[in-house]
Amino acid sequence: MSTNNGFTPGLEGVVAAETELSHVDGLKGELIIAGFPLARLAANATFEETTYLLWHGRLPTQAELDAFKQELAALRPLPPATLNLLHEAAKANTAPMDALRMASATLDLGSSAADHQTTAKTVVARVATIVASYHRLRQGQDPVTPDPNLGHAANYLYMLTGEIPSEARVRGLETYLNTVIDHGLNASTFAARVIVATQSDLVSAIAGAIGALKGPLHGGAPGPALDTVFEIGRADRAEAVLQAKLDAGERLMGFGHRVYKVRDPRAEVLGAAAEKMFRADGDMALYELAKSVEETAVRLLARHKPGRNLQTNVEFYTALLLHGLGLETDIFTPTFAVGRTAGWLAHCFEQIQYGRLIRPQSRYTGIMDRAWVPLAER
Repeated sequence: MSTNNGFTPGLEGVVAAETELSHVDGLKGELIIAGFPLARLAANATFEETTYLLWHGRLPTQAELDAFKQELAALRPLPPATLNLLHEAAKANTAPMDALRMASATLDLGSSAADHQTTAKTVVARVATIVASYHRLRQGQDPVTPDPNLGHAANYLYMLTGEIPSEARVRGLETYLNTVIDHGLNASTFAARVIVATQSDLVSAIAGAIGALKGPLHGGAPGPALDTVFEIGRADRAEAVLQAKLDAGERLMGFGHRVYKVRDPRAEVLGAAAEKMFRADGDMALYELAKSVEETAVRLLARHKPGRNLQTNVEFYTALLLHGLGLETDIFTPTFAVGRTAGWLAHCFEQIQYGRLIRPQSRYTGIMDRAWVPLAER
């Protein structure tokens, strides 16, 4: 939306960067990650493969993948100062995203990294450890030592629970992390690019991105979408409960998206991943209930708000999948950050190569030519 004088609120529609990382087409419901349609990549790649792809522009060979996984695994342990900070945050019952924001500034502590790649690997490895360790501390439990023999997704689940996860659960989380790893020039990604464009460091850029993600207008709230499913409880109650919400002017959480005018492609991928995971190692009754709620909600929204085409968004199946993995609602957004951190860093690499400060203009709308009034006369 551009005004007559050229001002575009929120920079909506303004192209501020060129990228080879992801392409979002809201009208077609299309998300391309480094040349791969989302469904083709997310359901097949490991998180390490997708990260390598974004950072290097190609998929790794077996030898490259093995080395990359080993490097990430070796960097997972947190410095004592970071663990002390998390202990203090837990004592104060700090919200998980606030704790992640605080700890993110220490991500390179104890690292002698002199190059961007090593710093980036350290950041990706330690963000997952921070989220998992803090979750356990808030539960009154000791953090679990990372297992270097597990991949990134499997180790994250292991650090959360202390138990080796099933292959079905690991595949479910791999698919989720791949699905959310990048999504165009969103608020947190833009924040990271703005910071690194000043020739600041990668850790500062990630800390800024986490700060942007913490805001509810960007990070969203996947939890409420699942709350509605639990509130409904039985498929035969879906229409009555959802219709009552619409009649009361409430928004149906998990439906509609600012960018996508058709079904969110991430919902498509995560819905399929959730069905596969629940069928192999989960509560299929919950999946079937969620599917019924989704179908009813889409039908009622089409009747209640004709022409709006309010379809399922990423939050709906994010909530179902992460709940199925045993995650608490308050670490849904931090888990999103575990995946998105790799995408933020890929954008930082692009911006560093571009080598240009991001410096938009502003237009002054205040009073001009004020007369100075001495303090005694005011």
